[in-house]
Amino acid sequence: MHAPGIWGILVVAVVVILLFGRGKISGMMGEVASGIKAFQKGMRDDDKPVDRVTTTADIEAREAEKTREL
Repeated sequence: MHAPGIWGILVVAVVVILLFGRGKISGMMGEVASGIKAFQKGMRDDDKPVDRVTTTADIEAREAEKTREL
């Protein structure tokens, strides 16, 4: 099996342009770009420290400590 030559690549490119048209291809590329930006934003958000999740037991324990201190 060999790599496609320049003519093969050109034929595939022409077929893709004929099937999808210029507008759809540019629209798809815009959607891909916005997806990449959203992914990068999500990765940056993951780097931030997450606040500890407070459970009902934690809240009750804090309230019990407050009432003991009074």
